[in-house]
Amino acid sequence: MDKKAIFTQVSNIEVRIGELHHEMRGLKEQLALFIEENHALKIENDNLRKRLEAQEERRLSTDEEVPKRKALIGEGYDNLARLYQEGFHICNTHYGSIRSGGDDCLFCLSFLHQK
Repeated sequence: MDKKAIFTQVSNIEVRIGELHHEMRGLKEQLALFIEENHALKIENDNLRKRLEAQEERRLSTDEEVPKRKALIGEGYDNLARLYQEGFHICNTHYGSIRSGGDDCLFCLSFLHQK
């Protein structure tokens, strides 16, 4: 082989190596950006999961509290309705006294039918 041809071939390889090095540097920068973005997204995802779990816990705790309140209200209402059916006043003016002649009391009825 001719010395000039070898020199030309080495020069061409050197140029290609420079181009590959430049391309490799660009890929390395892109990879660094992707890694940073991935890390930021992981942190954001963790924060969103924590917020979602906190909201779920709050929703579940309020869902559990509401039926308890309703059950207590329903139980008291049932007791008052039973007392009224047995012939007793449940209104605040005559509470506990016997209804005379089994007549209905408007105060008791309004108390039973309020929401």
